[in-house]
Amino acid sequence: MNAQSNSRLGFVVAGLLLGILMAAMDNTIVSTAMATIVSELGGLDKYVWVTSAYMVAEMAAMPIFGKLSDMYGRKRFFVFGIAMFLLGSVLCGTADTIVQLSVYRAIQGIGGGALMPIAFAIVFDVFPVEKRGAMGGLFGAVFGISSLAGPLLGAFITDHLNWRWNFYINIPLGILALFLILAFYKESAVHAKQRIDWWGALTLIGSIVALMFALELGGQLYAWDSGKILGLFAAFAVLFTTFLLVERKAEEPIISFGMFRKRLFASSNLAGLFYGAAFIAASVYIPLFVQGVTGGTATNSGLILLPMTLSSVVASQVGGFLVQRTSFRNVMVLSAVIFMAGIALLATITPDTSKTLLSIYMAIAGFGVGFSFSVLGMSAIQDFGPSQRGAASSTMSFIRSLGMTVGITVFGIVQRNLFANRLSESLSATGGGAEGLPSMDDPRTLLASEARKAIPAPVLEQIVGGLSKSITTMFWWTLVPAVLALITVCFMGNAKMMGHGPGAPSRQEVKTAASE
Repeated sequence: MNAQSNSRLGFVVAGLLLGILMAAMDNTIVSTAMATIVSELGGLDKYVWVTSAYMVAEMAAMPIFGKLSDMYGRKRFFVFGIAMFLLGSVLCGTADTIVQLSVYRAIQGIGGGALMPIAFAIVFDVFPVEKRGAMGGLFGAVFGISSLAGPLLGAFITDHLNWRWNFYINIPLGILALFLILAFYKESAVHAKQRIDWWGALTLIGSIVALMFALELGGQLYAWDSGKILGLFAAFAVLFTTFLLVERKAEEPIISFGMFRKRLFASSNLAGLFYGAAFIAASVYIPLFVQGVTGGTATNSGLILLPMTLSSVVASQVGGFLVQRTSFRNVMVLSAVIFMAGIALLATITPDTSKTLLSIYMAIAGFGVGFSFSVLGMSAIQDFGPSQRGAASSTMSFIRSLGMTVGITVFGIVQRNLFANRLSESLSATGGGAEGLPSMDDPRTLLASEARKAIPAPVLEQIVGGLSKSITTMFWWTLVPAVLALITVCFMGNAKMMGHGPGAPSRQEVKTAASE
C-alpha cells in the first residue's frame, strides 16, 4: 500500500478506536455517578433499570447489527451506531426522571451494540493477516483502558462538574469518530444479499430482556421465588426455546448454529463466556474490598484497579504479537494459567494484606485476562469470510457480555449471602446486634466513612472481617469459570493467524478499502 492508503487506514483505525472507547467506557463511567443521579432524580427502587436498560439493548443489538453489516455493509451500521449512541447521550443528559434516563440509556445501548462487534469485523476486512495481531492488540488495549478510565473520569466529572457531563462527554468523541469513518473508510460495494430473520431477532431480544431483568431484580426488589421473577424466567425459557426452533429453520439465522461446528469459533466463544464471568468479579469486588475492608476512599478503590488494567493492556499487545508466531491455543493456554494463578492469589488476601502485594496479585490476574481481549476477538473471526465476519464478531461480543452479566449476578448473590451469614454468626457470637447500624443490604453503604464512625469498634471489626471473608471465599468460587476457560481453550486446535484463508483479504481488497 502507498503512503496515502496507510494514512487513510490510520484515520479509520482512530475512528474505530474512539467508537469502541465510548461504548466500552459508558457503563463504568456512569456507575460512579449513580448515587448522585438517584439523589437528584429519585427512583431508588428503579436504580437497576439504568444499567439494565443499556445492557439489555446492547446485548440484543449485537447479533442483529453484526448480521446486518454482513448483508448491507459495515460502514452504514457503524455510522448508525455512533449516531444512536450520540442521540442517547444527549437525551440522557436532559433526563428529569429515572424512567426517562433508563429509556434513553436503552437508546445508547442500541448504538453500543452496533459499535463494538462491527469494529472488529472492519479490522479483518481492511488489514492483511500479518497486521491483524497488532490491530487486535490495540483494540484490546482500548477495552482494558476503558475499565480504568471510566470510573476515575466518572468520579471526577460528578464531583467537579455535573453528573450530566458523564453523557455529554461522548459528544465530541462521537462527532470525531463519525467524521473519521465517513471521510476515510471506503468499503467494497459487494455484499452478501440475505434475508433478515425477524422472528429470530424478536425472540432473541425478548428472551434477553426477560433473563436480564430476572437476574437484576431477583434477590433485590423481589424474592427469587416470587411470581414476578419466576414469570420472567419462564418467559426467558419459552422465548429462548422458540428462538432455537426458529433459528434451526431460518434461511439466514441471526446466530448461525452452523458456525459452532467450527472448533475454533465454538471454543473461542465458550472461553469468552468464562473469561467474562471471572474477570467481572475481580474488577467489581477488589474496589469493594479496598473501600469496605481497608477503609479506603472511593478514589482509592478506583485507583486500585490501575495495576490490573495496565497489565491487561500490556497482555493484550503481547497476545496480538504472539498469535502471529504460534497458535491461538498456545497463547490462550498461557493466558488461562496466569489468570487462574491471579484469581487464586486474590482469594488469599486478608485485611492485613499490603496494597503492594494486592497490586501484584491484581497485575497477575490482569495480565492473564488481557490476552483474551485481543486474541479471542481474532480467533472467533479467523475461519470466516467477509459475508460472515460481522455475525461471528457480534456473536463473540454477545456471549462475552452474557458471561459478564451472569457472572456478576451469580457471584453477587454468593458474596451477599456469605457476608450476611458471616455477619450474623459473628454478631451473635459476640452478643452484639444489628440495631442502630446502617442498612446491611449494601456493604458500600454500611462501610461508608460516615457510617463507620457511628459503629462501635468491636462491631466494626466483625463487620470488616465478615466482608473480607465473603469476598475472598467468593474468589475461590470464581476459580470455577477460570478453570473452565482453561479447559475450553485446550480445544481450540492448532489454528494460527499466519497464512491465507477465508479471513484474509487480498491486496486488492485492502487497497479498495483504503482508497477512494
